[in-house]
Amino acid sequence: MATGVLVLCLGKATRLIPYIEEGGGAGAKEYEALIRFGFETTTDDAEGERRGDPQPTSGLTAARVAEALTAFVGPILQTPPAYSAKKIEGERAYALARRGEKVALEPVRVEVGASDLLDLSEAGARVRFACSRGTYIRALARDLGRALGVGAHLAELRRTRSGTSTIATAIPLHELQPESMDKRLLPMAEILTTWQMVVVDDLQAADLRLGRAVTPTRAGEPSGRVRVCDRSGALVALATANGARLQPLCVF
Repeated sequence: MATGVLVLCLGKATRLIPYIEEGGGAGAKEYEALIRFGFETTTDDAEGERRGDPQPTSGLTAARVAEALTAFVGPILQTPPAYSAKKIEGERAYALARRGEKVALEPVRVEVGASDLLDLSEAGARVRFACSRGTYIRALARDLGRALGVGAHLAELRRTRSGTSTIATAIPLHELQPESMDKRLLPMAEILTTWQMVVVDDLQAADLRLGRAVTPTRAGEPSGRVRVCDRSGALVALATANGARLQPLCVF
């Protein structure tokens, strides 16, 4: 079962979606996973059918599991699960797998910033992963089992962070009622807080909204990608700063 942080964007804020996790690298997302040892499954998680005979797990120790996890930190090549949305000649891999056809996916490069063992019990290993977009936690579970020689699959998954949004600041879905929605949503200017903020005047804000580059008088020396706000604090644009000149990437 997968649970955890879901980033919800409404209206114009949907334009922020491509940028929320972009550039997060090996720490774009964080998960807590329960990995069950003893056998693999066809889907690499608890929903699939068991593959092969169960393997003994009595020799597993926390030290062995923690040591094996170190091999899954940094840039790695990962073969996506057969039951995934990856395409093979224009068709989703899961569609081929459901028809019983052979699925041969090429390994892809992903980045894992952390793979920390939190607990080892009879239920399995509870592991915290920090990883880049496109990383399959199911595949990490499968490959950890292979590294330990016992087989494994993902039993539970909880996303604890997505971009700058964390489980600590998340709002339970049952609390998102229509009458209170506006009070619980964050202003667009408070998203992408790792980007430098630049304030522009009304004329410059108008130019940016028309897609024109501007040179703010109070920009200082911003560099890279920035959030551009007007004097009221409302988000005007996301832009690329070259010296003091701002070239809009996305306008609001």
